[in-house]
Amino acid sequence: MQQPMFIGHEIYRGSSYGRWHPLRVPRVSTVMDLTRALGWLPDTQFITSPRAKPKALRAFHTDEYIAALQRVEHSQTATAHDLARHDLGSVTNPVFPEIFRRPATAAGGSILAGEMLAKGGVIYNPAGGTHHGMPDRANGFCYLNDPVLAMRSLRHHGVQRIAYIDIDAHHADGVEAGFGGDPECLLISVHEARLWPRTGTLGNDAGGNALNLPVPRGCNDTEMAYIRDTLILPRVASFRPDAIVFLCGADAVEEDPLSHLALSNNAHWDMLRALLGMAPRLLVLGGGGYNPWSVGRLWTGIWGILNGQQIPDQLPVAGENVLRGLSFDGNKRGRNPPDHWFTTLQDTPREGVISDEVKNVVQTLGHRPLL
Repeated sequence: MQQPMFIGHEIYRGSSYGRWHPLRVPRVSTVMDLTRALGWLPDTQFITSPRAKPKALRAFHTDEYIAALQRVEHSQTATAHDLARHDLGSVTNPVFPEIFRRPATAAGGSILAGEMLAKGGVIYNPAGGTHHGMPDRANGFCYLNDPVLAMRSLRHHGVQRIAYIDIDAHHADGVEAGFGGDPECLLISVHEARLWPRTGTLGNDAGGNALNLPVPRGCNDTEMAYIRDTLILPRVASFRPDAIVFLCGADAVEEDPLSHLALSNNAHWDMLRALLGMAPRLLVLGGGGYNPWSVGRLWTGIWGILNGQQIPDQLPVAGENVLRGLSFDGNKRGRNPPDHWFTTLQDTPREGVISDEVKNVVQTLGHRPLL
């Protein structure tokens, strides 16, 4: 592949988890529209995501669970057993019209990416990043675990050493379930301390191959740069991966309603710039993010960086119209959004002091041996 490829689908445009669920907001469709408004997404770089078939999903998920997802989508009803066994129909993981098709489409894109990256390249699947999904149950808005399926697809197509870097605000517990203890997979997760799912503690090494960095509330761009340069990049370089999977959850930015960090989107973009070229294969996934403007702006910038585009100081009218067309009903941030959410992609950097807590976490993990 000579150019980065973008995997997307129209299913995300009208699909919602429900009127009051955090995933009621449009995300992937906004990125598709905004990248096209900027002239960054020609048809030659866009791939319509396939929907993963049950056989492919069995690389991580159980037959019973996949069958339950399909049945619940058909009936639009979850039984008491579905709730107790698979957490389907809960407040967190509700029944909605595309409860199987939507996650299976995201998973299909990530599985396809693993196949396409066999000979190298860069692929972006912003619908991917459902890193909480477990083999037999939905978990944390994630019905399937596409990062695990992508990594197993990479393995199936001959790619052995994989570095997984996740800077979503929430710990990548489902990816640990899939690859914990694998000496040829480096797992790095930077996430807010004591935030759901309350796993990924400093002492958790997932069987010897994980570095979990719980960071305090208010973590800023300067602290993320310190973590990146002092710990993440040296560890990735010494690991010498054949492929990098980077999950850039937009819920780690300051405006997100489900976390308490103080990052700007520059932190994610700078992490991506630093990882580019560290392996012959790169898969970039979306992840969390529940403010429609911060998600759309951050993830559009990711695609621009992958293509060597200059981030504009001011969006063209077509791009501004995409962002002005969004709404955030039921949240105070949607009542009077600041104008720069409509007119720019880039946040003002949110720099600050490096706390002792962050320094201590990095120092502890810097001396930890891995498999």
